[in-house]
Amino acid sequence: MTREYVLPLADPNATLADVGGKGVGLARLANAGLPVPDGFHVTTEAYRRFVAENDLPPRLFAALQGVEARQPMTFQAASRVIGDLFAHAPMPQDIADAITRAYANLGHPPPPVAVRSSATAEDLPDLSFAGQQETFLNIQGAAATQDAVKRCWASLWTPRAIGYRTQHNLDHRAVALAVVVQILVHADAAGITFTANPVTGARDQIVINAAWGLGEAIVSGHVTPDTLVVDKASGRVIERDLADKQVMTVRVEGGTAEQPVPEHLRRAPTLSDEQVVELARLGAQIEKLYGTPMDIEWARAENKFAIVQARPITTLTEPPDH
Repeated sequence: MTREYVLPLADPNATLADVGGKGVGLARLANAGLPVPDGFHVTTEAYRRFVAENDLPPRLFAALQGVEARQPMTFQAASRVIGDLFAHAPMPQDIADAITRAYANLGHPPPPVAVRSSATAEDLPDLSFAGQQETFLNIQGAAATQDAVKRCWASLWTPRAIGYRTQHNLDHRAVALAVVVQILVHADAAGITFTANPVTGARDQIVINAAWGLGEAIVSGHVTPDTLVVDKASGRVIERDLADKQVMTVRVEGGTAEQPVPEHLRRAPTLSDEQVVELARLGAQIEKLYGTPMDIEWARAENKFAIVQARPITTLTEPPDH
């Protein structure tokens, strides 16, 4: 019974409908032998069961009745009501037990994990859902992991997500959310690799952003990262812009926080030339796997790289010769 609620991260049968876009991408990377942290999926079936068991649909859609596309305040009002519904609804015991077992299988002592939303309505050619749902880092213990899963489910109904679906006439009734739980990489540096130049559209260049600490400071835009432009064929750095990296995301008790970067690291290069070559190699491998330019999130711990997300670049300009 529990298998429909929880799947191993590398399950070859993971589908977009079951584990969402982020989840299916990670399963594909793990099956291809790429360095993906171990973990598991909490499937959309678990989300639907939670919603049905707590009789949430009529109350969800009652809260959405007042939403109007041109009035953002209505998104916030609906989101507050729905957030309260999720917060007070108990997780069915068999789903909670399945999460507890999967979490226990990640290692002893139980490791801190990253708990990330994975929506079934992922980026489409003309729509981008990136950043609409929540991620929770440095979650420790089975009970805290269950709570983070519930908070991910609720984030399907943030003001931003409600507004986006409303403005694009997407059916609120059709959405569901999976959650990816992975061992947290104790990153000393993290960043993003684009396997084509997102500014110029050049397909023969790889662009790497890198900063100290966990990757959330880059993703949230709170830090200006180092930027390296790499020749894809040779791995040679052809442009290097070392930023004044003022903040970093670090682990703290029960989560993460932003802290100032130590003075001696602020303008220091985050990556060695050898590490740039390694990231470019991983990027090229992932691009070949997907057959299209990719946007890849990575983390580095103890001089080893882990891939924590990869998705096609949806907004790539055509290079000048097209």
